[in-house]
Amino acid sequence: MKLGLWLLIPLLALSPALLAADGILPAVTVTQGPDGSSSYSVTMQILLLMTALSFIPAMLIMLTSFTRIIVVLSILRQAIGLQQTPSNQVLIGLSLFMTFFIMSPVFDKIYSAGVAPYIAGELNIEQAYEQGREPLKAFMLAQTRDTDLKTFIDIAGYDNITSPEAAPMQVIVPAFITSELKTAFQIGFMLFIPFLVLDLVVASILMAMGMMMLSPMIVSLPFKIMLFVLVDGWTLVMGTLATSFGLGT
Repeated sequence: MKLGLWLLIPLLALSPALLAADGILPAVTVTQGPDGSSSYSVTMQILLLMTALSFIPAMLIMLTSFTRIIVVLSILRQAIGLQQTPSNQVLIGLSLFMTFFIMSPVFDKIYSAGVAPYIAGELNIEQAYEQGREPLKAFMLAQTRDTDLKTFIDIAGYDNITSPEAAPMQVIVPAFITSELKTAFQIGFMLFIPFLVLDLVVASILMAMGMMMLSPMIVSLPFKIMLFVLVDGWTLVMGTLATSFGLGT
């Protein structure tokens, strides 16, 4: 009895494929419209959606403000001298919620332009993709340096691109990531300077007192934490990151 039950499970799993093979349930169909557009069957759309879900983590990290935020927070932790505080989980969680806060206007535009018309049946999946990516493309171009974009356009060999808006996504994405890393390191450098000056002052005082065996990092750490708290550092850093993307301006 148990053996028959175990044999039944694979048959149930294969039954949709068998039905599709017999023509009862069309698994993958592509219908050409009179205007040249293509419409996919529900099964094909689900397959494309499940495939896209596997790329969501990479898209969330690389196509949004997440990269700049997590790099700046990591540099800040290193500048203060705290190796594991805040922990990586806290930094990633804070970066994710800051990303949702910064990207919420872009996500709303994507939903209004592509997702909502697709759910209502007004657009097919190709049209929804084309219209839904425009707000994200505009956001990425606004944060991308012209020199970085031109570099990748030249590498790709696109000689007919006359404006940044005409560049394809495969060129905009690496240019955007490169610009984000450069901006994050610039912000991190500005955050590093006050803590570096404090380390130098403490090291000079310790050497003048003849306490060369005492690590300056141990002595300066509480002073750096106190300085960061007194100036309301977290609010300043979060506000700087938000305004660096154009929010509140």
